[in-house]
Amino acid sequence: MPDNKDEPSSFRVVDRRTFSSDGTRREPAPEAENMAEGRPPSPPARPAPAEAQVEEPAEESAVGFDMLVSYLSTTAMFQLGLLEGPEGERIPPDMPNAQRTIALLEVLQEKTRGNLTQRETKLLDDVLYDLRLSFVEIEKRLAQKPR
Repeated sequence: MPDNKDEPSSFRVVDRRTFSSDGTRREPAPEAENMAEGRPPSPPARPAPAEAQVEEPAEESAVGFDMLVSYLSTTAMFQLGLLEGPEGERIPPDMPNAQRTIALLEVLQEKTRGNLTQRETKLLDDVLYDLRLSFVEIEKRLAQKPR
């Protein structure tokens, strides 16, 4: 701010709102006014480089509760040895980690009780039922194998 109030200031406030205080639409300020004041026109918006652009995920691939349950259940199936590895190889069961992953799903079920849709509740119940059943069957099979 200038010390002397009589000196003109180079600072100017321009109201660029599209509506006035009474609600009527204002005319847009012409770019010529900016040039007369010595301000350069605003540069045109440049598109971002292709690699910097982030695509919005498709609706089907949106991250949500279903994806979380799917991710954890698939992890548990790998740990139980029910799914093949990336090269088609057989993966031996990792029972302690499978049990931990199933326990995570149980915690999720307990902490979300009453806050899920009927479909989400059924999904989680079905996944836990199948994983628990598979866990018990694989444990029995491993216990019967001679060491």
